[in-house]
Amino acid sequence: MNKKIICGITGHTGSIGTHLTKNTKNFEFIYFKEDITKNSLVNSWIKNNKLEIIVHLAAIVPIKVVNDNPKKAYKVNVSGTKNLVNAILKYDNDIKWVFFSSTSHVYSTAKNKIKENSAIKPISYYGKTKHLAEKEIERLKQKNIKFCIGRIFSTTNSNQRKNYLVPDLKKKIKTLKEPVILENLNHFRDFISINDICKIIKKLSKKRFNGIINIASGKKTKLSEIAKTISIKFKRKILIKENKNPSTLIANNNLLKKICKFKIKTKIKDLIF
Repeated sequence: MNKKIICGITGHTGSIGTHLTKNTKNFEFIYFKEDITKNSLVNSWIKNNKLEIIVHLAAIVPIKVVNDNPKKAYKVNVSGTKNLVNAILKYDNDIKWVFFSSTSHVYSTAKNKIKENSAIKPISYYGKTKHLAEKEIERLKQKNIKFCIGRIFSTTNSNQRKNYLVPDLKKKIKTLKEPVILENLNHFRDFISINDICKIIKKLSKKRFNGIINIASGKKTKLSEIAKTISIKFKRKILIKENKNPSTLIANNNLLKKICKFKIKTKIKDLIF
């Protein structure tokens, strides 16, 4: 029997964390259940657990929630990551690799597929906090600790919480008076399933991939098509008002395909329901 990898994980109650911990047999997970913004609690967790790798998922993610409380988002996303890195650097331990879940929002929208070395120009305050957090993760170089910054593009699932695009669309289409009028949906995004994201994290951990990598399907999905799919499912009439400034945020995932070597399955209907 192969020895299990001792994996510290933050943000284990989120969508990715929940799926990863339930579907990974070769990891023994050590959960960080405290407040990531409390330096003493982070220090205690790192000091008192012999971790081999860390998967850092803890963050405030929904754009609306971030914009409603930017100070809290900064404290969790940036200061929380700083606390984690400081603790890792402070204590002599066996940590060999750290995975950090970043976002495509660190990039600017572009007509062409976005590469890992594309210009950084965050399209949201959430993206800005994640880019600042990436800078904290990069300090792990001081102790030659390998790290992977995974820039995750769009994702959804049938149980995704409110304040994200798809669950909010579902709620509007199901409950508002017909025809349901929807706006600002002629944008193109790159969706990948949480199942594939978790497979990728496991592949990257096995290879101890060091650096930045786009985690995405590389396929284009128009947001209005998601709304239409939902409306058909619920047999509801919708009216989509197209805005004048559509945007595109699609990944070049050649590096991902080279490293992980498995087919990414992305059927948007399967992701939504």
